[in-house]
Amino acid sequence: MFKQLQMTVMALLLSGLLVACGFQLRGITAVSFSSINLQGKTLTISKALRSNLEANNIKILATADNAELLLELTGEENEKRILSLSGGGVVREYELFYRVRYRLRGADDELWSAEQTLEARRDFSYNDAALLAKQNEEAQLYENMRSDVTNNLMRRLSRYKSAKSNKDNNDAVGVKP
Repeated sequence: MFKQLQMTVMALLLSGLLVACGFQLRGITAVSFSSINLQGKTLTISKALRSNLEANNIKILATADNAELLLELTGEENEKRILSLSGGGVVREYELFYRVRYRLRGADDELWSAEQTLEARRDFSYNDAALLAKQNEEAQLYENMRSDVTNNLMRRLSRYKSAKSNKDNNDAVGVKP
């Protein structure tokens, strides 16, 4: 009986601490568009990006005709650099990079935005004695970086404003382009 009461009090205390620190589950991202057309290359993040867009109730259209926003994925690259060597010249640490290049265009915009790059970077220690484990760790790090880049791209899309809406806002305020 006492143990169950103690567990209940601990659970309430823990949930109170979580609420007090401002913790909240990631919800739907607020965006200024309801439809998008994905163009360009199919990247390794394409599937996760589509899932995120659908989870945010954004229609993914096959053609650009009725899309409010066009997103062109122009490329991605993985890079692996030696970060440190041992005294004997053996690699001890690597630095991993994952980059995605893209550009945007609103339905009312005449020109594409400048190509933008999202990048994630991770360091990891390396040991030849644990080759298989380190290969698995490297693959997991790349997967985490792809997830981070996908989330960052969604945040950037949520802040996107078309050139026309920016012009309308400037006209309303009295700013001349």
